[in-house]
Amino acid sequence: MSTYHIDQTDQKILSFLVNNARMPFLEIARECGISGAAIHQRVKRLEKNGVITGSRLLVKPQALGLNVCAFIFINISEADKYIEVISSLKKIPEVVECHFVTGRAALLLKLYCLNNDHLMDILLNTIQHIPHIQSTETMISLDQSIERQGWLADSSKSGMKAATPKRGRKPSKA
Repeated sequence: MSTYHIDQTDQKILSFLVNNARMPFLEIARECGISGAAIHQRVKRLEKNGVITGSRLLVKPQALGLNVCAFIFINISEADKYIEVISSLKKIPEVVECHFVTGRAALLLKLYCLNNDHLMDILLNTIQHIPHIQSTETMISLDQSIERQGWLADSSKSGMKAATPKRGRKPSKA
């Protein structure tokens, strides 16, 4: 599979959509200085090439009473049991992310719980009962300082930097 080249206009489009997936294409077109049809075509091309894989609604966990965000490192007793462990973890609704990682643990989980008692229950009565989980180490998040969807490189400049949408700018004449 060849790599799809993302130009500056694609980066601008992605920056706007990452910040607000509901932003109208005509508004993005005004910001980028091109037609709404061109935006539509570019978004379709980004989807076709797997750069955009969908959109979703984000809900703040705290709004649902999920006040504890925890990260759990998991060690697996046998490396070839990875698929079985993941299959069991998928059945736990509190687990929102699972990463196979390098380092002293095999897996890193992110989960949301109602409170510390709920977290302890999930740990002791669910996660630690999954076959082939050897040990866990839990960290509780006290605050989330940064939250964003991905990072876009500005390939037009030397060095890399995050692409951010520019507000209040008049469209350039193309």
